[in-house]
Amino acid sequence: MSTNTISAELCAKMFLAGARNLESKKEWINELNVFPVPDGDTGTNMTLTIMSAVREVSALESLTMESLSRAVSSGSLRGARGNSGVILSQLLRGFTKVIRTEQEITPVILTAAFQKAVETAYKAVMKPKEGTILTVARGGAERAAELIEENPDIELECLMGEVLKRTEEVLDQTPELLPVLKEAGVVDSGGQGLVQVLKGAFDAYCGIDSLVADVEAEQERGVSAGRAAAQDVSLTSGGNSDSEQPEGNDTPKPSGAESSYVYDTGFQVILEKEYTAETELAFRTYLEAIGDSISLVSEAGILKVRVRTNDPGRVLQKALKLGALIQIRIKNTQREPNEASSVSTVPDITAETGDDSEKRLKEAEEVGDPFAIPDMPKCMDWKETGFISVSIGDGIADIFRDLGVDCLIEGGQTMNPSTEDMLNAIDQVNAKNIFILTNNKNIILAANQARSMTKDKNIFVITTKTVPQGITAVINFVPEKSPEENALVMEQEIENVCTGQVTYAVRDTHIENKVISAGDIMGVGDHSILAVGKDTTLVAEETVAAMMTDEAELISIYYGEDMKRDEADVLAKCIAERYPDCDVELNYGGQPIYYYIISVE
Repeated sequence: MSTNTISAELCAKMFLAGARNLESKKEWINELNVFPVPDGDTGTNMTLTIMSAVREVSALESLTMESLSRAVSSGSLRGARGNSGVILSQLLRGFTKVIRTEQEITPVILTAAFQKAVETAYKAVMKPKEGTILTVARGGAERAAELIEENPDIELECLMGEVLKRTEEVLDQTPELLPVLKEAGVVDSGGQGLVQVLKGAFDAYCGIDSLVADVEAEQERGVSAGRAAAQDVSLTSGGNSDSEQPEGNDTPKPSGAESSYVYDTGFQVILEKEYTAETELAFRTYLEAIGDSISLVSEAGILKVRVRTNDPGRVLQKALKLGALIQIRIKNTQREPNEASSVSTVPDITAETGDDSEKRLKEAEEVGDPFAIPDMPKCMDWKETGFISVSIGDGIADIFRDLGVDCLIEGGQTMNPSTEDMLNAIDQVNAKNIFILTNNKNIILAANQARSMTKDKNIFVITTKTVPQGITAVINFVPEKSPEENALVMEQEIENVCTGQVTYAVRDTHIENKVISAGDIMGVGDHSILAVGKDTTLVAEETVAAMMTDEAELISIYYGEDMKRDEADVLAKCIAERYPDCDVELNYGGQPIYYYIISVE
């Protein structure tokens, strides 16, 4: 570099390159999940978090260090998803606190920004754990401080190169700090995500074409050269290559043939970018890799999409890069007609709406949230207490509604809602005191972040880590008690709920003295894997046995969308016969991925 400083323009370029590099590696990062369950989502969460900031940066009309810092901080904070995404947003928030008042970034300022980033992120986590993204970030910041103390005039390229090297070294050490990582044979996924952001930014500073990093990522994941070429046309901002590739799919069938894919998925996209022939080719190529019966019709700024697929979530994530989603319809074609699910997760704003149609269209463009359930109208009367719950599965959603929950946020393990989703839900409920039931440990930080960003309502985040804990919490709410008393009681009661979730393994591994093969059925408990086998019912029974205590009184079973009622009845009968002193309740949950969610309390 000709100078030893970073301008606002170069800083923006580095940030965007770091985000693109993370995006290109997200599926690889997802695979670093310790438990071999089909919901590893660290890469996805971190990507969605940083892409929220990318959208704000891309929309800037005047680029200064102040405006760039504000866009990065605000966008990432509001778009933060999952624990890794929230920590990443806090790292970016701390970093931008230092640089926002500067005209240019020098080695000394960069070092101070690294240190502030780590300080801010550690403060955001109540019980920081070493061997995670926090450790990796701290290692880089400490190396920067060492170098700047030795030589305040150090070249930026040398400084950043050494910081990147140190973060990679610390990342490699994470299995020694967290035994569960060592046993699973993986490094920390959040730390890997941070390293990829730093690597992309460093490459941009050094003038390395980001397309090179994308090609390397494709080769690293073993994607064929032909498919990599088909992905060269980007759906991301700036016309850069999007190297994301779906995994484990057969050659697509012609659209006129009988489809073997399960979910008939349809939706519309309010296009926010130019939709060229190349863009359509890239999108169609992607859809053909994970589905068939594809229809793409574009007119008047609206793209109508129809596809049969086994992974609607992946389709929706890809489409989000084109614009805001509306009129989402997903139908399971293999269920009986009276059971087929047709879910609308976004209001139909293209229907006749009278004089306010343009206003509603503009709101959809600004929000573009495909995961919030809009069935619940905004409360018209201000009330004392309201409830927000994270939920997944139409049966579980109905249970929460019946219990009086005011607003549901579609989410859970496979798609963690963002801080923005939480803020929108808080705005939806006109109550002085609002309880948020997170129902997943990976959502708690986002809920806490939303609470800290809310000034006009009292927010109580109940740290429910599973759906059964959320149900128990709301059941134990007593209107006559104060919000503080209720929060205390709910936190105490959820400690009495043990949860097991039955799903399948996505890879071979050895963990907690259990040898697991891809395709095995697993019972995953609150802290460990409880059972492994080949038969879903038997694994479910073993999971319950592992959770049982002498004090247990109630066993609740929620069967998922992939299980039939008669199969669930067999399990419930077996459980009831084995534990005659316990009440056994069977409910339709409709949750994906997990065949059963079972609680013992």
